[in-house]
Amino acid sequence: MPIYNVMEDVVHDVLQQYKKELQLTCDCQRCHDDIMAIALNQLKPHYIVNEQHKPYIRAGHVTDRQGVTNILSTVVKAARIVTDSPRCENAKKE
Repeated sequence: MPIYNVMEDVVHDVLQQYKKELQLTCDCQRCHDDIMAIALNQLKPHYIVNEQHKPYIRAGHVTDRQGVTNILSTVVKAARIVTDSPRCENAKKE
């Protein structure tokens, strides 16, 4: 049975929800992946082996106000880093 970091889904959801507010200079997959990787490296992972538990773990992160604030803050910082120094092909053209 594979293990899975539920925090990946949580960070992805936050990134999608606040995409407009983050004012990303590039919306390509590379920049998205870079934001995800930077944010996930700063957050504590939450691994599971039973996918049936995924909704419960995600719900726990959504209802924890301090946790939500921490995750959003981490995603904002990661987005700022990527926006300031994008590594994608779109940035190299400019």
